[in-house]
Amino acid sequence: MTDALTLVALSGLPGSGNTTVAFELARSARAVVVSVDPIEDALHRAGLEPTHETGVAAYLVAEVIARDAVTLGHSVIIDAANYVEVARQMWRDLASECGTGLSWVEVSCSDKAVHQQRLASRDRGFTSTLEPTWEDVLARNAATEPWPTDDENRIIRIDTAVSVQPQLESLLTQLPENWTS
Repeated sequence: MTDALTLVALSGLPGSGNTTVAFELARSARAVVVSVDPIEDALHRAGLEPTHETGVAAYLVAEVIARDAVTLGHSVIIDAANYVEVARQMWRDLASECGTGLSWVEVSCSDKAVHQQRLASRDRGFTSTLEPTWEDVLARNAATEPWPTDDENRIIRIDTAVSVQPQLESLLTQLPENWTS
């Protein structure tokens, strides 16, 4: 692992394993995880209704936290769906503003039955509004925007339908090259 300042943003459907990958990567890389879902859940618990705006607010809060962490010299892993271009652009802009590299880790689960089972059985302790159904995941998949060509050389893909540990080891060897702008 390099000592260079880094920003890694995850992307993936709910239940695909983003959070698991983020925390495993953070343990190995000694990085800070900034996760959007707990922030959004806190907004809901504070009495704000689940709306598009509370989702956007959660991303904005995550951006502020990530900026502070990077400014303090910490590598940061963004745990978020990042399935639309406006969200992805937020992280590109942050990396540029902070003068750090940006890599993407796209997390998927190629086994539909495993993905559905994970989604149905998970209990993250969040309000029910943050726990999507399989139909919600399919809708999110349909709404996922394609990656711009410029990002293709920054995307590292992990399939959580197979053992994640060897993929994380491979990911760690790839990141030093990809974490420079």
